[in-house]
Amino acid sequence: MTQIIDGKAIAAQIKEELKEKVARLKEQGTEVTLAVIQVGADPASSVYVRNKKNACAYIGIRSLAYELPEETTEEELLALIRELNGREDVNGILVQLPLPGQICEERVLDAICPGKDVDGFHPQNVGALCIGRPGFVSCTPAGVIQLLKRSGVEIAGKECVVVGRSNIVGKPMALLLLRENGTVTVTHSRTRDLKEVTARADILVAALGKPRFITADYVKDGAVVIDVGIHRNEDGKLCGDVDYESVAPKCSAITPVPGGVGPMTVAMLMYNCVESAALQQNGKVS
Repeated sequence: MTQIIDGKAIAAQIKEELKEKVARLKEQGTEVTLAVIQVGADPASSVYVRNKKNACAYIGIRSLAYELPEETTEEELLALIRELNGREDVNGILVQLPLPGQICEERVLDAICPGKDVDGFHPQNVGALCIGRPGFVSCTPAGVIQLLKRSGVEIAGKECVVVGRSNIVGKPMALLLLRENGTVTVTHSRTRDLKEVTARADILVAALGKPRFITADYVKDGAVVIDVGIHRNEDGKLCGDVDYESVAPKCSAITPVPGGVGPMTVAMLMYNCVESAALQQNGKVS
């Protein structure tokens, strides 16, 4: 019988653990604080920001909201980031993406102090992941690893296939699976015979951004399938990169959409923020 991996339940478990850590840090004189910057009023971004603020409130993290107008200049945003970098009472800085066209995302993300980069997007943190050094890891792939581990899925020695090579999910996902001693293949739009490659996977991570692209003939019997995608179908309902109805019966375990990977992204953001506060308290911030 297929195991449905419950991301909501696992995310809730992590939040409870973090609640205790935040309380201990507070007793030691550190109030964990996350600064959230949103430029403009994109509806999807507003929903994500609200979810992050709610998670902060539940765990006991103080959140500072900076809601800037759409016409904010790049220099104005960079000036705010420089100010937050220098504030000892701010542990994490999150800039909600996407940004308006007049602002270069790369320059903005590079400007965040690596020790406060709780999204794990700074080149220093990405480089640290590549060579196995400590640093913050992009929240979605970090959440996938937690889903696997906390669901009793063994990664070491398994054939792992990642579909998608984005900087935010695909590439760090592959590196994290490699760090857990998986044998990793990264596939993408130029991969030949994609079905043959994915059908070898013991663990298949779909992060390609195409609704219900992965159908049953891409998946071998007994595989673990992790669906990172999130889309609206023609009926307005949420769906993922995996055609859940056809794939689920073939799997030993699968994540649903919604309720799989999504809740883990916010939980791991909270984890990174608490970790940042602990490191700063111990004077280990770069």
